Amino acid sequence: MVQAAPPSASTRLAAWRERALPAPLTEVIELCSQRPMNGDECADVLDLLGMLGCDAQTQTAALWFELARVDPVLWQQQAARLPAELQRLVAGQEAAEQVWMLHAQRAPGTGTEGLRRLLLAIIRDVRVVFILLARQLARLRAASALPEPERQALARLTNDIHAPLANRLGIWQLKWELEDLAFRHLQPETYKRIAKLLDERRTDREGFIEESLEVLRRALAAAGIEANLAGRPKHIYSIWKKMQRKALEFSDLYDIRAVRVLVDSVADCYGALGVVHTLWPHLPGEFDDYIARPKGNDYRSLHTAVIGPRGKTLEVQIRTHDMHRYNELGVAAHWRYKEGGSGDSEFEAKIAWMRRLLEPRGENEADSGGGDLAAELQTELLEDRVYLLTPKGEVFDLPHGATVLDFAYHIHTEVGHRCRGAKVNGRIVPLSFQPQSGDRIEILTGKLSEPRRDWLSVHHGYLNTNRAREKVRVWFRRIAHDANIAAGRAMLDRELKRNAVPAADLSKLPAHFHLKSHDELLIALALGEINPGQITRVLQEAAAPAEVMQSALPVTSRHATHEHSALSIEGIGNLLTTLARCCQPLPGDPVRGFITRGRGVSVHRADCSSLAWLAQRDPERVIDVEWGKAAAQAYEVDIELRGYDRKGLQKDVTSLISNFGTHIIASSSRVFTRTGEVEMRFTLRVRDYEQLSTLLGRLAALPNVVEVRRVSGG
Repeated sequence: MVQAAPPSASTRLAAWRERALPAPLTEVIELCSQRPMNGDECADVLDLLGMLGCDAQTQTAALWFELARVDPVLWQQQAARLPAELQRLVAGQEAAEQVWMLHAQRAPGTGTEGLRRLLLAIIRDVRVVFILLARQLARLRAASALPEPERQALARLTNDIHAPLANRLGIWQLKWELEDLAFRHLQPETYKRIAKLLDERRTDREGFIEESLEVLRRALAAAGIEANLAGRPKHIYSIWKKMQRKALEFSDLYDIRAVRVLVDSVADCYGALGVVHTLWPHLPGEFDDYIARPKGNDYRSLHTAVIGPRGKTLEVQIRTHDMHRYNELGVAAHWRYKEGGSGDSEFEAKIAWMRRLLEPRGENEADSGGGDLAAELQTELLEDRVYLLTPKGEVFDLPHGATVLDFAYHIHTEVGHRCRGAKVNGRIVPLSFQPQSGDRIEILTGKLSEPRRDWLSVHHGYLNTNRAREKVRVWFRRIAHDANIAAGRAMLDRELKRNAVPAADLSKLPAHFHLKSHDELLIALALGEINPGQITRVLQEAAAPAEVMQSALPVTSRHATHEHSALSIEGIGNLLTTLARCCQPLPGDPVRGFITRGRGVSVHRADCSSLAWLAQRDPERVIDVEWGKAAAQAYEVDIELRGYDRKGLQKDVTSLISNFGTHIIASSSRVFTRTGEVEMRFTLRVRDYEQLSTLLGRLAALPNVVEVRRVSGG
């Protein structure tokens, strides 16, 4: 039995093998020709990439991707030996497949701008976009051989993703053909009707165009302007769009008859415009100067409409040869690839500009790709956003660091208010979880709107976007005034106790925060407009009595600071310092020093009761101490946690402490069997007061935890 040979690639791909090409491209063409692949489609992709001015490496990456689909084993064997840049180009095409799958799964009627944003977020090299556009056009050209469902799906994907991207990049040659072919498969009857109307009037239209060109050619020559003139092709999809947008019949369209004038300079553009308007009267409101005001993708040309020969309307486009080349190829017209390792600021600026062109616009962007580019440059770059999916495949973008609760509020205010939990990729996560681009999020909701006040706490990390936080504040502002005051008072008391800050005179606090009364202060606390840690810091700074702050030692005006020390001691240099165990001061705490006998300076918190007793006994030994710029990286502090025992509580507590970047030096716990309560004590090594305060807030948010506080012997 004779084994059948594998189908050979087409003669078009074979013709590429005969060219003088770089070795990597020749190799992959040879490999493709030995496998059952659509050779015409591969040759189409090579032709289109060549037309776009892409280099051989881009063409090679396009074929390697197709080869990997047909023979994944070969790709696995060969990938490691290929250059890293080539592997990245193939990986970018593989990442795009995720977007195609999401497009197929999306619910009917959902928008597609989010999918375009996701595509551009995962593609780091603009050349991948060129490959995707070229491959899609090649597939559309051969789509007539596909089954109807596949043809429809391919056309919808083109209409939703590829054609808008080609438009945004200004690659008109690909844009028009992508749109026309997709339209042909999606609405075949409408396409045939418009094509028939165009065909029926072709002879008359071509005769009119030739007559107009001859008249205009003579007038331009008489004015001394050298120009190339041609009829401008009309595309069926653009005709249909204009009929829909302006509610016009085919017979009412004036730009079915159109000519294009190409000249050498910008001055000749305006000179030619003057000749056109001298020859024929122009239609009011139908003139656009895209040279003085280019479109958002840098499209430049003069457009005017006139009443030409025989009293028929005629559209005239006037541009330079360079403008025409760019208008046809867009970004690809002046794309070049970086060679060597030297920096090239002009190249980098061009890349940045191209990426800005790819940034999101509105769902209903016009065909022209217009828009104020200067305004778009004010938007955040793609790298500053995460692109998240709903269970139905809709894509929403939020700032980096947004949580699943931020996502809930982004979907809808009520979804946020009723949020009780979330799943990311099918896994239950805490509301403070920060998802990454491509994650699919399901928000679990209750029947009632019940936001929690701790969602406003920066320590707990539930909300990281101002938009979501303000929605929660608005909800709480609507509840009773007295309830807000009570909640703020409870939060303040809890914070003071948690951080071992003694009660103090609070009368000056409202003025410090530019508020009129103590009630306003408590309401601001309840609404998350003031962080409880800010209040404890102010109280700590004012906590020590004035008489304790006085030093009886003679001092000079200078400050002696140890070069590698965490502390700066006024008036005395190079003294040994130790942190007092009684109050365990941290960077950020107001501190004072006490000169001991033989152990240098013992540093206490300014409100330490032990220091107050020492100051009464030996006031002359109290000195000024402050934290230096070279504060050490770790300090010991004791904390105490009380709550109700449950399975896994101790594990949750220790995991949170470890994951927070702090270290547990010692720990102990005991359970009160009769009441079911548990008490845990930890000696931690922390960086400063701010880290400790945030950690205490996170611990207090754990289920079954009643209270967490800093333990001070002072």
